[in-house]
Amino acid sequence: MDKILVTGGCGLIGQHICSGLLKKGYDVIAVDRKASTYNEGKLRYTFIEASPDDKIAYRQIFDMYKFDIIIHCACTADNDFENKFTEQETIVSDVCDRFIFQYSMEKNVKKFILMSTDQVYEFQKSREPIREDNELKPVSNYAVMKYNSEKALISEMKRNKNVMCCIVRFAPIYTKNFIPNLETKITDPKDNVKFVYGKGQYGFQFCCLHNLVDFILCYLKSATDMTYAGIYNVADKHLTTATDIIDFMRENYGLGTVIQKTPGGAFSKLKGLFSGNKEDRTDYRWLDMSKLENNNMLDTTRASKFTAFRWDLNNTK
Repeated sequence: MDKILVTGGCGLIGQHICSGLLKKGYDVIAVDRKASTYNEGKLRYTFIEASPDDKIAYRQIFDMYKFDIIIHCACTADNDFENKFTEQETIVSDVCDRFIFQYSMEKNVKKFILMSTDQVYEFQKSREPIREDNELKPVSNYAVMKYNSEKALISEMKRNKNVMCCIVRFAPIYTKNFIPNLETKITDPKDNVKFVYGKGQYGFQFCCLHNLVDFILCYLKSATDMTYAGIYNVADKHLTTATDIIDFMRENYGLGTVIQKTPGGAFSKLKGLFSGNKEDRTDYRWLDMSKLENNNMLDTTRASKFTAFRWDLNNTK
C-alpha cells in the first residue's frame, strides 16, 4: 500500500483522515506539534512531533521516508485554532507551505492534497450555487492564508506536472461532538445570545467531517490520471437550516432559551456590508448578520463523482 504523510495529522481533521486511511490499509505518518491519542497504537501508524514551520525536521522526514501521497492539513482551522486567527498564523503557514510543496515536488510524490476553505470565494448576493470557477475574494485572515496556499501550490505544479494535485475547498465542519461551527450560526455575535429569525428555515452550508474523509479516501482510490487534478468543493448534500441546528443541539446538548428575532430591513443589510468590522478578518467563524438569509450553497457536482456525501446532522457520529 502507499505510504502517506499527513501534516497536522493530530488535529481534529487530520486525526480522522489518518483513521480512515489506516482502515484502508495505508501506511500513515502523521506529523504535528503535539501528539493525539486518537490513532495511538494502531497498526501502520507513526507519529512524528514537529512544528509546521520546522523546515529541518520536515527535511529529515522526507529524507527518511519515500512518500507516495501528501495530505496537507497543517495550519487548517478546527485543527489547532480557536476562533481568532491572527496574522502570525498566516506567516507560519506561508513558511510551512513553501518547503512542504518544494520537498513534495522534489521527491515526485504521486498525489498531493491541500486542505483549503470555501471562505476563499467572493460572497454571492444571488442564490446560485458556488462553483469551483467562481470569483475569489478572501476576506478573513484565514481565507487569505488559504488563498495564498492555493496560489503557492499552483505555482509549484507548473514546475512539476507529474504530481496530481487536488485542492479541497470544504465548508465549515462538524461532528456529533464538534459543534462550534454549528453553534456560531445561531448565536448573535454582539450579545452572545442564541437566536433564530422567523421559523428558522434559512440555511447554511456545512460539511460533516465524515463526508470530507469519505471524499479523500475515494479520491485516492479512484483518481487515476491527471484529468482528476484540480479544485473540488466538498460539503453536505443539502443546506442545514437554523431549525435543524436548534433541534440537533436541543437533542444532544440541552440547548436553552432561543430568542426569536425579526429579520432586519435593507438598512441593516447595507450596514453589514459596509461596516468593515475587524472581527470579520480575525474571527473565521464570525457571523455576518446581513448575509444570514442568502442560503448560499456550494456546487459539489465535481466531488460527487467520487462519493455520495451521505452524512448530515441526522446521522453524524
